[in-house]
Order: sequence, then structure tokens, then C-alpha cells
Amino acid sequence: MAFMNLPRLNSQSNLQSGSKNGLPGGHWSRRSFVQAGGSTLLGLGMGSLLKAAPNALGTGFGRAKSVILINLTGGLSHIDSLDPKPSAPEEIRGEFKTISTKHPGVAICEHLPKLAASLNRWALVRSFSHGENGHLPGTHRLLTGVPMPNQRQTDLDNVLSRRDWPSYGAAVSQIRPRKDGIPGGVTLPHALIEGPLTWPGQHAGLLGPHYDPLLVSQDPNSSTFQMESLSMGPGFDVSRMETRRTLLDQMDKNPDLKAHQGVAFDMLLSGKVTQAFRLEMEPDRNRERYGRNMFGQSMLLARRLAQAGVPVIQANMGIVQSWDTHTDNWGSLKNRLLPWTEQGLTALEEDLAFSGLLDSTLVVVMGEFGRTPKISTLPGQTIAGRDHWASCYSGLLAGAGIKTGQVIGKSDSRGAYPASQSYSPMDLGTTIYHSLGIPTDSSILDPLGRNLNLMQGQVIEALYRG
Repeated sequence: MAFMNLPRLNSQSNLQSGSKNGLPGGHWSRRSFVQAGGSTLLGLGMGSLLKAAPNALGTGFGRAKSVILINLTGGLSHIDSLDPKPSAPEEIRGEFKTISTKHPGVAICEHLPKLAASLNRWALVRSFSHGENGHLPGTHRLLTGVPMPNQRQTDLDNVLSRRDWPSYGAAVSQIRPRKDGIPGGVTLPHALIEGPLTWPGQHAGLLGPHYDPLLVSQDPNSSTFQMESLSMGPGFDVSRMETRRTLLDQMDKNPDLKAHQGVAFDMLLSGKVTQAFRLEMEPDRNRERYGRNMFGQSMLLARRLAQAGVPVIQANMGIVQSWDTHTDNWGSLKNRLLPWTEQGLTALEEDLAFSGLLDSTLVVVMGEFGRTPKISTLPGQTIAGRDHWASCYSGLLAGAGIKTGQVIGKSDSRGAYPASQSYSPMDLGTTIYHSLGIPTDSSILDPLGRNLNLMQGQVIEALYRG
């Protein structure tokens, strides 16, 4: 089942794949309110709800109430960002110079000055590695912590499927359902779709649509991004809303649809998440700190959703190929990708730390893989770049008990392979669940009633040792 077949609040068709239109204005009409459970509020696909992770003692276990996964869609070139090789030959080291950081003896790309000045507040892992160089199966590993079940050989066979493993928010939604109007997972600012391909791992997969995360399909930097359509118009008080809920219960017999309708009503009644979407409530100076672009405002929205208590927030930094720099690698990184991401990321970490939320929020920054050590030029192109490379790449983590100011792992002199212990996306996934207080032997229940082991990796203990 394709991702956009999920029930979504406010679209005219459940088959729409993410409208680029502005948000509906005005207040709820009686008809639109009755339709709320199966149409779209803000282009959102609804999932179920989850309880907050327990606070437990130990090396980060249960410290996170929220996880923000900042997905560098397409794969960041580690050599041109977090793991430069200034002593390597030119065809490997690339065009960028390096700058020193707050971490003694550690250098990163010259176009990350804000991150260099605050690297002591992050844990940098330089030895992530896995064996899948394709975008779609690689993304499945990143978003679920598990390789694609029954993996096929072609991208056309690897598109989003109900055979996928559930995304983090979806799995936690089943394990810890909640009924307070807080969705278990939110993905923003759009789904990962290109032409006929919809990236796998974005929804609840084999758990079924009941647990699909909420999908935001609007640019938070757009002037049309607002929540006025969620305001109750004249005559709509709580008692009248409950009457509408009773009417829908009588009319709708589809259990999945009724579940989505229930989530919609709970969201509207609680108001916690609807307030998080009101970015206009942020001071202009703060919005400027994050950057007035889709990247920055997505990270600002992610922070507000964490403040509202959403357990898993996935912020996609660009469309599926944004970081896929086969051509113009250095121009794309220098002029758009690195400055936009760095500005939003720095503001996010500062705000979480200042508010005290960083202690209970795990922030993960990485793509599905890195880029090839050796520079190359595609046939028919004149500007060089780097191709896919999953054998070694880098990521950043902070919050929820992570010991910051450390570099974990190292790559070889070319940035081609780990020269120390390597860590896989499966290890990252297990670490994410661990931070949320979910034991490594936890299982999920598929629609056939089978118990399936949720995790396939090991907790990255070095993140907590320091």
C-alpha cells in the first residue's frame, strides 16, 4: 500500500501525494468538521499515539521523551563536512579547507563555522557503516533501524510497502499507545517521493495504517503555513465536538478510519500539537536565528513538537535527492546545504539546552550513507561530485544522556572504511529505542498476531561513556 493511501486530514482524495497548495483558511464548517477524521488538516497523515518513555536509571536508558531525527536526504559527503582528509590526494580531499573546532585536535569543513564553535556540545561518530549503497533500502535502514525485509534488487521493487519494517514513531505507537491528543510520530515537511518512487520505511509498514505517523506536507517557511483551519469557529465548543464524535461513531464502521478520526478529535480537543504548529507565535528574531528557509523552519517546528511532547519527530532536510551530490558537490554544499542546516541545527541545540529540554530530547543528524572518497564526473556532466558510499560515513548526536565533546570511531586515511569499531544503522536504531526506554528484547505484533523482535543492533555504548 502506498504511503499516500493513508488517511489524511483535508485532501479530496486519499491518493494524493502531497499537495503544494496553501493551507485552507478560515474556521471549521460543520461539514468539514464531520469529515475531519478521513480528510486532511495541513496535509497530515495520522498515526496512533504513544505514552511517554519511562525515566530509568542507567546509560541513557529512558532519558529521552522525544527523538528528533534530522534526515540529510540523499547522503551527506562526510569527507566534505564532518570527516575531512586534508592530507589525502586532491582527488580525495576535494575543494574545501578545514577549520579547528572546540574539540582539541578535531577539524571539520571550513563552511561549518557555527558547528565548529559548538562541536563540544555534540558527539561526532565517524565510523558508521553498512552494505547498502541504494537510496531506498539505505533510507529504510536509517528510518527503521532494520534492513528491508525480503529485499529485492531493483529500486522499483524497493518502494514503500506494507512489508516494510515500521518507522520509529510507528513502532513506539504500538508499544506505548496513548490517548492524550499527542501523535506518536510526526514527519515533516514532506514525504520522501520522487516520480514513481516512494522511499520505504516512512510509515508503519507491516503494522498497518493504524500506526502511521502524522505527515506534514507543507513548507513551514511558507506564508500559508498556519493552523487557522484548526481553530474552532463560532458555535463549536467541546460539547458540540463530542456530539460530532458520537455521530461519526455511528456512521463509520471502518476500524482504521475510526482510529484516525479519534486521533483527529483528540488533537483538536487537547490543543497541544495544534499550538506547536503556530510558528507565527515565535518572535521574528528567533525565526531568523533558525534561518528563513525550509531547513531552518523545519527544525524550529521540530523543537516546538518536542516541547509539545511528540515522541518521534523526523525532519527531512530537503527532497530525496538534496544531498545526492553526484554533480556540483561543492557548490551545493557551500551555497545551500551546509549553511542552511548548520544555522538551524545550531539554533535547535541552543534552544533545547536553554529550555532544559536537551536532557530529555535525543537529536540525531545523518543521512542514509556518505559519499565516495574518490571524486568523479558522471557521463554527460562537466561538474564533478561524489557518488553513494555506505562503507563509511559520519553522524552527529546530542541530548538525552549522550556524552558530548567526543569523537567516536575513525575512518582510514581516505575516508573509505572504518579504522576502528564500526556502527550500523541497526545499532543506531537500537540506541534510539534504548534512549526512549524500550528494552532491546522488545517485540511488536504484526496483523497476523505474530510477535517480531523489534531491534537487530546493539546500543552504541560509547555515546554514553565519554
